[in-house]
Amino acid sequence: MSPSDEYRDLPISASGEGISLYVHVPFCLSKCPYCDFNTYQGIESQFEDFLTAAIREIAAWSVALGRPTVNTIFLGGGTPSYLPDGDVARILDAIACSYGVRADAEITAECNPNDLTPAKCAELRGAGINRVSIGVQSMDNGLLSMLGRRHDAAEAAEALGRCRRAGFDNVSLDLMYGLPHQSLAQWRDTVGQVVALAPEHLSLYSLTLEEGTPLRRWVQQGRLPEPDPDLAADMYDHARAALAAAGYHHYEISNWTLPGRDSEHNLAYWRNLQWLGVGPGAHSSLRVGEVGSACRFWTVRSPRDYARLGREWATSAAEAGAWPAMTVDRIAAVPTVDGWEVSDEATTAAETMFLGLRLLDGMDVAAASARIGIDLSARYERELAELTADGLLVWESDDRLRLTEEAYLVGNQVFTRFLVE
Repeated sequence: MSPSDEYRDLPISASGEGISLYVHVPFCLSKCPYCDFNTYQGIESQFEDFLTAAIREIAAWSVALGRPTVNTIFLGGGTPSYLPDGDVARILDAIACSYGVRADAEITAECNPNDLTPAKCAELRGAGINRVSIGVQSMDNGLLSMLGRRHDAAEAAEALGRCRRAGFDNVSLDLMYGLPHQSLAQWRDTVGQVVALAPEHLSLYSLTLEEGTPLRRWVQQGRLPEPDPDLAADMYDHARAALAAAGYHHYEISNWTLPGRDSEHNLAYWRNLQWLGVGPGAHSSLRVGEVGSACRFWTVRSPRDYARLGREWATSAAEAGAWPAMTVDRIAAVPTVDGWEVSDEATTAAETMFLGLRLLDGMDVAAASARIGIDLSARYERELAELTADGLLVWESDDRLRLTEEAYLVGNQVFTRFLVE
């Protein structure tokens, strides 16, 4: 893999506003039939090799990027709560030793409900986790069984209670709707039960039948019915109304929050800021040069290959002590990096628009333009005029642009207007 002459010497900047750090944990006790993430079951023998490689990669990137400030940390997967006792603390300690972690950094761990024993909750809290994201998905036991989940509704409610007793005051729950066999009555019941639990944050996702997953195959074989998009839209509308009545702010197309509990880590993605991903299959996006173009790169997917290649790069980074300024060429040469691309001006502009417009309070177009060095209002003058005339976008002020409520269910139709044809 060799970068083109156009990009190879461009510097990579991780300074300024700092970065968000994502750690991908690829382990699951069992893999859910709807999941297409880079996760594996039955490879517990690789726990220690993964942890060693992740800690080394964390330290090596710090050397390579000049010890940037870390604003948020997110342990995702997979199932970080499935890691052996003490491993989360070892990961967070490695980050603290290698980076300048912001004192008020949001530090999230994704968890399965039945992993959250009192001891596990206390361990996560003691390790430095201050936000827990729990994969509840449904409060209907029949649907949970279809989804291959290992918990039932009662265990989901108890998991949140255990988090509270351990001192967590920032808990997010994930739910899914538009499922095969799911009725509107079932969805209303799930939303009602979840509202009664009063989590600080909710993420609601419509089922997508991902290529290669067992759930997609079961639908294709007729073992399960096709999801009904009209019913899914009714479920979404019900959730909007019920959560608004309960005091939740709908701040992103699929996310609701109580005041002051927006997901800061995900906001970095939606604002097209900088993030570093470590772990097998993790993706990163770091700024190139003086403007907003980004170098996107991703690590090898195989946990075994990741562990081997992580040792190789960590050794070279440690021997270097302090690297020269990081460039695209040097990122492409990192052993754990499996692929890379540099976004051009058109891609940078389009991504900034459709990611920013996912935020329902709107995006500051002038500020976004300044950040990436592209005048977005001028670049998309025709598209913005047409979308506002169609009632899909509205200007809240001279600079703030947002989706109208009518566009929430057809957001992709808006976003595709900014893509290069």
